[in-house]
Amino acid sequence: MTQRPNPLNAYLGHLGVATIEWIGVRPRRREPLVAVTDAEAVADLGLRGDHRMTKTPGSGRQVTFISREFVTQIEQHLSKSDLDPAVLRRNIVVSGINLNALRRQRFWFGEALFEATQLCHPCARMEAELGPGGVVAMMGYGGLCAKVLQTGQIAIGDSLRLATS
Repeated sequence: MTQRPNPLNAYLGHLGVATIEWIGVRPRRREPLVAVTDAEAVADLGLRGDHRMTKTPGSGRQVTFISREFVTQIEQHLSKSDLDPAVLRRNIVVSGINLNALRRQRFWFGEALFEATQLCHPCARMEAELGPGGVVAMMGYGGLCAKVLQTGQIAIGDSLRLATS
């Protein structure tokens, strides 16, 4: 079955410049994320050092992205400031774009090729991490899930490049 082109592709020339601000891996399930300055994204598995690598190879949820702009929205909804990205349970924080525009797109950060697969909806743990209203504050701002298509290093400061094919 052939995949239909994304109708939003025509607007990607106005995407802006996205930059990685933060990277986190979770060594074991339910443990806090550990901030790192760089990581190896491994094809079909996820980020080296993250527990999701050992889960379901080929999954569409190998790596999770959230934007700094979404974090700011969440902070506003919760009347908080300076949320630690680790509490949001996403692997990578980027800035400079409307992250939802990358849905179903292929893109590079550093040497790794990713494909955004689906929206990353908040889970019930957000109430424990963020307090009452955490899930509601994240609705529409949870970020994207992605899979790794090509292994490569990524690092804080890397800029997004759309894949051309």
